[in-house]
Amino acid sequence: MENTIVKALIKKGVKIFNPESVYISDDVNLDRISGENVTIYAGCKIIGENCLIMRNSQIGYEAPATLENTLVGENTKLNGGFFKGAVFAGDNVFGSGAHVRDGTILEEQANAAHTVGLKQTILFPFVTLGSLINFCDCFMAGGTSRENHSEVGSSYIHFNYTQNQDKATPSMMGNVHHGVMLKSNPIFLGGQGGLVGPVRIAYGCLTAAGSIIRKNELKTDRILFGGAVKAASIPRQLHVYSHVSHIFNNNIYYIAGLISLKSWYKHIRPLFIFNDLSQELLLKGMQDNLDNCIKERLHQLEKFSKKLNLSKQILISKTKDNTLKSIILHEKVIEKIPIAIEIFTREYEKDNLNKTGEAFIKIVQKKISRTEKKYIKVIQSLDLEEREKGSCWLFDIEQKMIDKLFIRQE
Repeated sequence: MENTIVKALIKKGVKIFNPESVYISDDVNLDRISGENVTIYAGCKIIGENCLIMRNSQIGYEAPATLENTLVGENTKLNGGFFKGAVFAGDNVFGSGAHVRDGTILEEQANAAHTVGLKQTILFPFVTLGSLINFCDCFMAGGTSRENHSEVGSSYIHFNYTQNQDKATPSMMGNVHHGVMLKSNPIFLGGQGGLVGPVRIAYGCLTAAGSIIRKNELKTDRILFGGAVKAASIPRQLHVYSHVSHIFNNNIYYIAGLISLKSWYKHIRPLFIFNDLSQELLLKGMQDNLDNCIKERLHQLEKFSKKLNLSKQILISKTKDNTLKSIILHEKVIEKIPIAIEIFTREYEKDNLNKTGEAFIKIVQKKISRTEKKYIKVIQSLDLEEREKGSCWLFDIEQKMIDKLFIRQE
């Protein structure tokens, strides 16, 4: 028998098909679910006081959907699966079989087809994921519109858990300071392929179908091929790391990028809120999830440090030469990690608004006063000089951290 909350939502104007099959938990705030053209299909569950469903949204059209403390922006379709602690900024479509968890942000017009798993994932506008994908611990940007967007092909996986049982593996496709301007060349990751995190891929790059990418590609507009590993059987060194500076450097680029994005979410995104509590709640959800992502990366970096100490001791036990390059690099990274955590924590907590940032804010405010408060439209309308001013502001935030921490690659 339908509960009183379901009845109240129907009375409010929410379309609920087969109400007896729909479960709404008692802690759901009805004021956070719009009655304007919202549809909840049979078999769905809505759980948690932080749930938000804005107008013109559909939940569970293809298969039952569970939403737990998930925020759904306007004109969004979540067609089936499990969504927990995720934020959809609006105009998103996500196919059935979803498994989307904490720390995930899909900005406007980012989409996914069926059977996609995400956690601690940030997708900028227009990014599109195919089907049968696991893309946790990733940031991806690129593209200028729905017709010219970054994409991940079907049957793709981001390998985010290492043989040493850590997740210091975030991968970055594009970057924050250019990505927010919505003018970068799209990135394409070909189907039936994968990334072995942590890696960074520059704008305009394309990976051939079936490729497994293990190295950074920092040159733009490249075609990447990654073959399978040759058949072999060699002794395994348990708990020993190689390429430690590669892991550390990619982590600091990732975290520095997220901290610069925090400034964007703090100073630019609020300019597009206009007397709408739901929009304020949605932005708060994006800010909270970004904070979640930053804290997760710092946590994983700290865990990586502890494992590096063990790796170093094992290497030392196998040689009398403590000047070996691998041991020296271990020591450099171990020494840098607490410094990195201190710097990132300090920059995370401060307001990184400089004169360039203030000038850029005024540019955006002027654009809004002349048009309407539509985020995509206003950002796309910025000319080259205006975009460069905003990118320089965010780049400076990132670079002052990276300059203090970067370790020369082995």
